[in-house]
Amino acid sequence: MGTNLSTIIVSKEITLSDLSGKPLAVDAYNLLYQFITTIRQPDGTPLMDSKGNITSHLSGLFFRVTKLMNSNIKLAFVFDGKPPELKKEEIERRKEVKQDAQRKYEKAVEEEDIELMRKYSARTARLTQEMIDESKELVAALGLPVIQAPSEGEAQASYMAKKGDVYGIVSQDTDGMLFGSPIIIKNLSITGRRKIREAYHKVLPEQISLSDNLNELGLDQEQLIIVAMLCGTDFNVGGVKGIGPKKALALVKKHKKDFNKVFEEAKWSEFFEYPWKKVFSTIKNIPTTDEYSLKWGAVDREKIYEILVERHEFLKERIDSSISGVSKKQAQKGLSDFF
Repeated sequence: MGTNLSTIIVSKEITLSDLSGKPLAVDAYNLLYQFITTIRQPDGTPLMDSKGNITSHLSGLFFRVTKLMNSNIKLAFVFDGKPPELKKEEIERRKEVKQDAQRKYEKAVEEEDIELMRKYSARTARLTQEMIDESKELVAALGLPVIQAPSEGEAQASYMAKKGDVYGIVSQDTDGMLFGSPIIIKNLSITGRRKIREAYHKVLPEQISLSDNLNELGLDQEQLIIVAMLCGTDFNVGGVKGIGPKKALALVKKHKKDFNKVFEEAKWSEFFEYPWKKVFSTIKNIPTTDEYSLKWGAVDREKIYEILVERHEFLKERIDSSISGVSKKQAQKGLSDFF
């Protein structure tokens, strides 16, 4: 959902070894968007094969995921289903943002401004159904579970974590906290450094604990949802004007569990035509399913060759190099021990 609670949420840096052997549910769309927006040429052009097919998402999935597999991290990928009715406004907003970015990108191309080309090109990124389907194929070929959510992937991943079937979820958002995931892992797929304002900064994975944050904030789960709604979610875009995380937190603490008073003081009805309870119910009751399997298997080398080498012209030597480490570990330990 992209809820911005970063100014009131605490996290701790961890290492890949801290996650060794722990099953993690990945918000697949979140990760794929990360790949197609960041894995690009200097002028902003995404990676492509000779036929013009975008391959940034496949490159990110294969090379970064096999690196994590070599660190004995067990990933399961959860893909979005049908978006909730209230998300339509956010989907339309994102389309408009991309259209605006496309116009600015075309202007940058005309002016041969490489820096602006890269900036706006990333904002035009679209995840097509073909890209999603091929990503599922590749994930399965890597021997990793593919799970189809009935609605939001992050909600399904959080449900699995709440049940204890996985340790936590992998996402760059904090939305999993609203869905009740006990643990969120950020920066897992990012390489060891990130470029910020022309300088490189070291980036480590971060772990966000729901219980630690609720205790620190003095809130329960429902109150955290209310704080997020005041700031804005995908189901009430922009939130209540003039209210950020700290002010929202103060309002909730003032009125405690009397949410009607919270929204009366915040003047919710001046910003939204629908009642706050509709957003609250959408988050609390978002559809999830128990119809999933968490079984990790062996790497299907031939299928990976078919997807990456035959279809999209990846170098076989690079593919072999990444697969070999995972296959070697599986052979040494035995597949059941490895996973």
